[in-house]
Amino acid sequence: MVFDIERRRRTEGVLFLIGFGLCIPAANWLIGNVGTVCPPDAPCLIPVGPGIMAPSGVVTIGLAFVLRDMVQRRIGVRWAAVAVVAGAGLSAFFAPPALVVASGVAYLFSETADLAVYTPLQRRRLVLAVFASSIVGLVVDSILFLYLAFGSLDFLVGQIVGKSWMVLLALPFIVLLRRRDERLGLVPA
Repeated sequence: MVFDIERRRRTEGVLFLIGFGLCIPAANWLIGNVGTVCPPDAPCLIPVGPGIMAPSGVVTIGLAFVLRDMVQRRIGVRWAAVAVVAGAGLSAFFAPPALVVASGVAYLFSETADLAVYTPLQRRRLVLAVFASSIVGLVVDSILFLYLAFGSLDFLVGQIVGKSWMVLLALPFIVLLRRRDERLGLVPA
């Protein structure tokens, strides 16, 4: 039984790790290729609220903050750090160098902020930890990425709103996961 629980925890952790690692290159690809509007020499945009547009990568980056937390919960912070570096490296194949540098730097700082908020809260208040750390991380990520990639904070509100939608959509899953973990005795890494 203990072996099955450990194997399940590790398997889920690896799946979260793969998803997390793919979020950075996916976001960079989306920004250059998918949107309801794709102006020349600018990111492709999607609507994230009434009259609010954001670069299309917000959907995967918002999800990335939640997945990073789940990687840490299942297999530890070291694996989450490995995924940040690997995801940034994979970005090089999907985006121009300036975008790769901007996303890599923003992601490094935002994931560090996410880690600093998530770690002390996660054992007792998982849903709060995921929500609070994701919000802090996505604000840091949005500011740094927009400034470094485009020299402008024009889409800041859209970035924050779009990423927040993804976090909010993931929270019911986190509630279910926490309940299942308690029932099965799955403990965080």
